[in-house]
Amino acid sequence: MQAVVAQRYGGPEVLALVERPRPEPGPRDVRIAVKAASLNPVDFKIRDGKTKLVLAVKPPIALGCDVAGVVDAVGAEVTRFRVDDEVFARLEKNRMGGFAEHVCADESVVAKKPAAITFAEAAAIPLAGLTSLQALREVAALTQGQRVIIHAGAGGVGSLAIQIAKILGLHVIATTTLPGEVDAVFDTLGTTELASIAATKRGGTVVGVGGLPDAEFARNWLPFFVRPALWLMTGKRRRAANRRGVRFAYLFMRPDGAELAELGAWIDAKKLRPILHATFPLAQFAEAFAELDRGRARGKIVLTLG
Repeated sequence: MQAVVAQRYGGPEVLALVERPRPEPGPRDVRIAVKAASLNPVDFKIRDGKTKLVLAVKPPIALGCDVAGVVDAVGAEVTRFRVDDEVFARLEKNRMGGFAEHVCADESVVAKKPAAITFAEAAAIPLAGLTSLQALREVAALTQGQRVIIHAGAGGVGSLAIQIAKILGLHVIATTTLPGEVDAVFDTLGTTELASIAATKRGGTVVGVGGLPDAEFARNWLPFFVRPALWLMTGKRRRAANRRGVRFAYLFMRPDGAELAELGAWIDAKKLRPILHATFPLAQFAEAFAELDRGRARGKIVLTLG
């Protein structure tokens, strides 16, 4: 099968469309004939080698974590899906490779594709939608009527986060010009977290997704030799948050088929709408990555197959 891989760490020149063996499903896996796969900033960060501390992958690296397609094989222990089901998924962090004709995923991270949208639109949902839902409802633990600033609202995560916040009954603000007036900030880029802390009420929460893992993640999951570096690099944000009485939390998004099904139900109910910036056939992966690298996307960039 054809797949996009990073042959080594580096810039766009390290990407290639290569032939790889078609994966065989394990006992709890579904194999998906991929119809569409969306790009995310994590894809070029993996390509560049910027995620080595948290994702233990070595070149050649199969890229892509958001897919939509049709189930064409299931493992012996799979109970929720059958061949020919239309599905979408955020692949497990150690089993990426969505920019390919076929991919396998544990059934726990897969959900039925919303009937109301195309495969390309479905592929735009998983990472961005799950990140938004988990940040707002679980990490920030916001309740109806509370106020939240969402940075970069036109981007892939931000465009869904605004809609999900409204579904949850939150009051959304798209600016940081009202310091001390919001209950939480969802920093979808992870680049303005100190300003976010300054814009949050005492007792509120700042959730960042584009930076580094927090101390708890480092303590529990990362090898001992990298912990001191992470503590130093995240310390500035933690100290600023503590001075203001704000909780700072870094979100390392969790693939979750049940939550993905919840997002799908909102889509079918016309409460949530994926926003596409551009689509490219798989063979034009270089053009798609160039568009992602520019950082100007309004919505998601999607590769289509078949």
